[in-house]
Amino acid sequence: MARDLTKIRNIGIAAHIDAGKTTTSERILFYTGRVHKIGEVHEGTAVMDFDPEEQKRGITINSAATFCEWSRGNWLTKTTPTPDQLYNINLIDTPGHVDFTAEVERSLRVLDGAVAVFDGKEGVEAQSETVWRQATKYNVPRICFVNKMDKVGADYEFCYQTILDRLGAPAIPVVVPIGQADTFAGVIDLIAQVGYKPENYGDDKDRGQTVNKVEISSLDDVDQERFAHYRAIMLEKVAELDDALAEKYLEDPESLTEPEIRAALRKGTIEFKCHPLFCGSAYQYVGVQQVLDGVIDFLPAPTDIDEVKGLDLRDHDKVLVRKLIPTEPFCGLAFKIVDDKFGTLTYVRVYSGVLKAGTRVLNANKGTKENISRMFQMSANDRIARDQAESGDIVAVIGVNEAMTGDTLCDLDDPIILERPTFPEPVISMSIEPKAGADKDKLTNALTNLRRQDPTFQANYNKETGETIIAGMGELHLEIIKMRLTRDYKVECVVGKPKVSYRETIGASVKDVRGVHKKQSGGRGQFGDVWIKIEPFDGTDPATGKPLEPEVLKKLRWEDSIAWENKVVGGSIPKEFIPSAEYGIRQTCKTGIIAGFPLINVKVTLTDGSYHDVDSSQIAFELAGRLAIIDAVKAAKPEILEPIMKLVVTTPKDFVGNVTGDINRRRGLIVESSERGNTVIVEAEVPLSEMFGYTTELRSMSTGRAAAAMEPLKYSTVPANVKAAIIAEANGTKK
Repeated sequence: MARDLTKIRNIGIAAHIDAGKTTTSERILFYTGRVHKIGEVHEGTAVMDFDPEEQKRGITINSAATFCEWSRGNWLTKTTPTPDQLYNINLIDTPGHVDFTAEVERSLRVLDGAVAVFDGKEGVEAQSETVWRQATKYNVPRICFVNKMDKVGADYEFCYQTILDRLGAPAIPVVVPIGQADTFAGVIDLIAQVGYKPENYGDDKDRGQTVNKVEISSLDDVDQERFAHYRAIMLEKVAELDDALAEKYLEDPESLTEPEIRAALRKGTIEFKCHPLFCGSAYQYVGVQQVLDGVIDFLPAPTDIDEVKGLDLRDHDKVLVRKLIPTEPFCGLAFKIVDDKFGTLTYVRVYSGVLKAGTRVLNANKGTKENISRMFQMSANDRIARDQAESGDIVAVIGVNEAMTGDTLCDLDDPIILERPTFPEPVISMSIEPKAGADKDKLTNALTNLRRQDPTFQANYNKETGETIIAGMGELHLEIIKMRLTRDYKVECVVGKPKVSYRETIGASVKDVRGVHKKQSGGRGQFGDVWIKIEPFDGTDPATGKPLEPEVLKKLRWEDSIAWENKVVGGSIPKEFIPSAEYGIRQTCKTGIIAGFPLINVKVTLTDGSYHDVDSSQIAFELAGRLAIIDAVKAAKPEILEPIMKLVVTTPKDFVGNVTGDINRRRGLIVESSERGNTVIVEAEVPLSEMFGYTTELRSMSTGRAAAAMEPLKYSTVPANVKAAIIAEANGTKK
């Protein structure tokens, strides 16, 4: 009997750090019967934070996958669900710390829906905006959960407004709190028009399982007023989603029935026209059951996504379509790779067809065949063996040796390449070497494995300095990498001081720059001659400032932030030598021109050249291209770009002067400052190079009462004095 794909939900939990994602996930596992003992983050016992380092630090570092079953509404009726009432939920809990944004990125790439969690006091925070943008990039429908409504200072109205204003998201309230902060006692379902109060609020024995229905009329005046206010907002916004409902609404707003409202919200959520807004306190066991019902009601099943598109392996201009059904040829995306004591696990989202253990599949990106020797359904760190997986499933397989994050696995006879997730470039680097010389090869192998697992981690050997350089998303990221080298790979390491990953670019256009490689030393010589033009280019339309269409960028060969155009006519350079000139230029751009940092945001146009019938070769034109780009950049007002961080500091009013003064001293630009009670939230843009050790200094200047969050924002030109110092240091290092 065919499986009912409408009963599957692939969802993720995503939010700013410390908004309560893992606690929410733990409650979901408990209420769905996946676990019988609730783990707590602050105690280091959370099921989803199974890594020892996560338990020690109290934060999520790795995205963790699990699965569970839920029957909508049975938590209230206390009836045993029938098999046809059960929904299968594949759940991924993601990190909130900006250093581990790749975990969020790759998870959202393969999920059908997400629950965005917000702190009931803070509302939308820095990383909330980042994960929201990531979900938008991969077209992931979302519902929102305002957590921690029991927290001192919690304010539902404030959180709702920040979602509307800061995210620009069309949130529609469907659940509002009964009281808030110290008066929080339950929630009100605006659609069903009933309140829910746990009989034993916050009780660790009952854990929110005994819930009493409460009539709206029995609530106090404040809660009745809140219900009426948000019910009116909900009805108005739901009516805007459907023309037929709009007509009914104009006649009588209360004529909209519960099934009509839920159907309109589901359609609107899947089409990104709305985001249903829930609330509660996961820690106090309130509101999570309603969120689970909301996952079933509003987030899409694989059948709602309908199809996935990819490129033909033989013709990358041809688009192929796969229906998300088991009868289609198999295709899936390898989105996460993990090394553990049992071997290498490759997490795969199956989009179409059936994947069976013991079969061979094609790695479309590498052109190699991979063995699916064993297959597991993962529940955090536990494995449950599976014989096969069908479209809509997320499984972990053993036997895949070549795949990298983002590679497509597909049927041998029906190849397809799916869209890869994209990841931000590292912003910080440091040198690393083994304590024992004998561990050099061991370190190299370990770094290779870590690069395969983590797409935001880079490791390269610098021939000029003889150093191995590792790069990542922040100090914590590289600290965790070092810890893993010691713990998992048994390599004791010594690391240098963190360094900023600068970039090089140009400030002007230069044309008619010639690069000639000419060598004659007896016998056959070498000759390559190219003329190029370079100009600033960042992938946007100069007239509108908007990003160019992917098709346009593809024609410009926009790769690694370098565009390439061939305008050679008349055969002045044979066609077989043009790719060599491009390769030489691109390789030179990767190593930089003036200070050894990658060159970005440049368009290179090959305009002319010449060749010799005997002496010209691919290597000669590669070297000619290298010489041309070096001379061109030096003549085009070269600049150095530095990573700018978005800094959000939350501080008591008493320390605002200290905080803002310190930001100015760090070459920071204060963008916005807002008050909330006795707290001031300062938003600023600050160079990363000035932010090492900032958290420690902030604690010192605020007696431990201020907190900061930071994330990469953009690259910006460094001042002349800083540029000179960077170049001097780079040249000194080279010597």
